[in-house]
Amino acid sequence: MDAAASKPIDRRAIPADATESTWAAPDGFLIRRIDWSGGGEGRPVRGSILFFPGRGDHYEKYLETLEEWHRAGWRVTASDWRGQAGSGRLGNDPVTGHIGDFGDWVADLAAFWPQWKASTPGPHILAGHSMGGHLALRALEERKVDPDALVLSAPMLGFVGPLPPAVGQLAARLMCAIGDRRRPAWKWSEKPGEVPASRQALLTHDDQRYGDELWWREHRPELVMGPGSWGWVEQAYDSMRGIFAPGKLESVTTPVLLLGTSNDKLISMKAIEAAAQRLPNATLVRFGDEADHEILREVDPVRDRAMAAIAEFLDRVAPQK
Repeated sequence: MDAAASKPIDRRAIPADATESTWAAPDGFLIRRIDWSGGGEGRPVRGSILFFPGRGDHYEKYLETLEEWHRAGWRVTASDWRGQAGSGRLGNDPVTGHIGDFGDWVADLAAFWPQWKASTPGPHILAGHSMGGHLALRALEERKVDPDALVLSAPMLGFVGPLPPAVGQLAARLMCAIGDRRRPAWKWSEKPGEVPASRQALLTHDDQRYGDELWWREHRPELVMGPGSWGWVEQAYDSMRGIFAPGKLESVTTPVLLLGTSNDKLISMKAIEAAAQRLPNATLVRFGDEADHEILREVDPVRDRAMAAIAEFLDRVAPQK
């Protein structure tokens, strides 16, 4: 291993090889991005990975993973979704996450994909965590993107809870009908933007990696986001049900890696398993009590296994050209 590859990664600093900028959606909306040019010091380019984070997320949380991919030879890009992280807000306040239609996010990805693909070497990999994984899979189903492989970390394909999707969507529609769709759908804290003490238990066992997120929120206040709106909830149910429509998953022939944990308190592992069974070319990696929702930000034994599974999958299905 060379010196560059073995150097510790500072999760609280933008890597020296990375550049932050913005890209303009077709309607002119400016969206943040971060790019690692080249494939790591002294190594040929392995290919290119485009990564999207989850709801309320920001790419700063995944700098460790993105830098590791870069050091492995990948040309790496990550992007916000419009309306969250450092790319503005679409609701009534700077804390609540709102979207009028999940299709708007799919359209943004569809517009960005050909630009990014044309400017980067193949093979081209699309990756996403949670809501980012959901939108990446939906875009692939709708033939809006054509990656060589898809990597999904705890993809948002169903919510944990007793309500069947149809009932949950009906309840959300009712809440949208009786009030402002942009109002928060759940309580965050007494102080807007303050992180609830119990939040870490939903995300990761790793205290230090969880602390990284809080550090970034303190040093970049524009990243702070709290609950989703009722409009977001209604659209999430609608979009998830659409992904599972008859024949949709079966039509995806692209190799797909799904990482999921039965200990997830936010996203349904049963839904991830159901998707994996229907996708013709799927690989499912299961975790248990050792992993919470943010598998790529978990304690080292869990995270190392996840990163190794991703590397093995990509070497198998998308070898270097």
